[in-house]
Amino acid sequence: MDLLFISLVLILALFAMNLSSKSGIPSLLLFLSLGIMSNFLGIDFNDYGLAEKFSTLALIVIMFYGGFGTNWPMGKPVVKEAAVLASLGVAATAVITGAFAYFILRFPLLESMLLGSVVGSTDYASVSNILTSKNLNLKYNTASLLELESGSNDPAAYTMTMLFLSLIAGTDISIPGLILMQIILGLLFGVVIAFLVKKILVRINFQKDGVAIVFMAAMALLTYSLTNVVGGNGYLAVYLFGIIVGDQAFIGKKDIVFFFDGFSELMSIGLFFLLGLLATPANIISSLPIAAIIMLFMTVIARPLSVWGLTLPFSLKKNQLTVISWAGLRGAAAIAFAIMVINSGVSLSIDLYHIVFGICFLSSLVQGSFLAMVSEKADMIDPKDTVLSTFGYYAMKGSISFFKTTIEEDSSLIGKKVKDLDMTFDFIIAKIKRGTTSIVPRGEVELEAGDVLVFGGEEYFDPYSQQLIEFSVTKGHPWINKKIMDLNLPENQLILTIQRGGHVVSAEGKTKILENDRITISTDDRLDFKAGI
Repeated sequence: MDLLFISLVLILALFAMNLSSKSGIPSLLLFLSLGIMSNFLGIDFNDYGLAEKFSTLALIVIMFYGGFGTNWPMGKPVVKEAAVLASLGVAATAVITGAFAYFILRFPLLESMLLGSVVGSTDYASVSNILTSKNLNLKYNTASLLELESGSNDPAAYTMTMLFLSLIAGTDISIPGLILMQIILGLLFGVVIAFLVKKILVRINFQKDGVAIVFMAAMALLTYSLTNVVGGNGYLAVYLFGIIVGDQAFIGKKDIVFFFDGFSELMSIGLFFLLGLLATPANIISSLPIAAIIMLFMTVIARPLSVWGLTLPFSLKKNQLTVISWAGLRGAAAIAFAIMVINSGVSLSIDLYHIVFGICFLSSLVQGSFLAMVSEKADMIDPKDTVLSTFGYYAMKGSISFFKTTIEEDSSLIGKKVKDLDMTFDFIIAKIKRGTTSIVPRGEVELEAGDVLVFGGEEYFDPYSQQLIEFSVTKGHPWINKKIMDLNLPENQLILTIQRGGHVVSAEGKTKILENDRITISTDDRLDFKAGI
């Protein structure tokens, strides 16, 4: 029954992602709603211990991939601003929010500061999801700044949460000692383990499918665990580990990118769903007004004060600061830390969990939904570029790829030299295979019938998931012996390739479809295949 429920949730999550891409509603908001709906369907889940373990694992994955997927060359120019916002910015937001809760809402002082700390960091998954799904390339390298800030500010929020949680629990601690130990050990372990892994990657070939993924996942978990055991900040360590290792080229890196891109998305889905599942509908309603007040205060006052005040030495533009202030979405880390607080067993006079629930829900709804509009009104959209280059994992998906073609007996290329070919496109002949021999394609090499030309060029990656359908033409198929021009395909479909007997046949209008052909069709509602005809 549990597996059935999990499978249904994952299927619904996929539909939610599709709805998000079409409607513009933040996908994480929909996952949160799925969790709430499960409550109304009678699903009773209140195992905070299991929830904390899952949220810790999810945050490790998100933090690691946030670092690993960082486009460091683009982020380097704004690393100082990002570092200030990720550390002092979190502290300032937490303290200002805590002061508001104490003086205006009359919450107890330590509980106010704890609440401010839990929601002090911005959410990497939410920010990157909105920027990439709406292709918001922001001027002045702002997307890179937001990527670095949101990817690295969870450790500061975690340290502050641990600090105020310890004070509420009455633990005898040295505040400067705790902060220094968290930072120093986090930095030390993250850097040392990353450089050890870099040396291993140079000496060992992880070319076997899946091995690089397993190794990297194990090392990320090891980095967090070791750092945590000695009293350091495991989240800081695993983020640094991700940045340093991700900046190196190695065999199997592309596999890691594709795996963790999907896996981190799954962890974000799980966290937001878990937040909704653990929430009680009655408590949601009673806590929502307070959560709305705090969220609005953070959006309009706490976050802007922190951003504008701390970035004064960097002379950032006003419209840039406006967008940075608005992009302070709360999400995965706040959920994980709220679960950690509840699971710690400390007695609180406020309903911290449901207040955090309301803040995350409303932040995703309001800030997430209007980020594109705010960016446009502030004249921060850069039409000359794409935000996908900001996120390193997207850049890696569009790298060099190879394709081949065979010179047939009647080809006009027979007898021509490589230097005489009209290579007007941005690709080159990488290799010529003649029988069992591989020939270097120098200019004087003449082409012969049966030669296999291997071309190299930039691979195309479609972030909006243009669909490719591949199928075999079996006996009795209505297309057999028909020409492509006579198939009456829908306007949004185009036959790309026909594989026949181990060779690729040109998919021209006069080409006839035969039994056992393997056909690849491109289909996309946004494409106009008749344009230019």
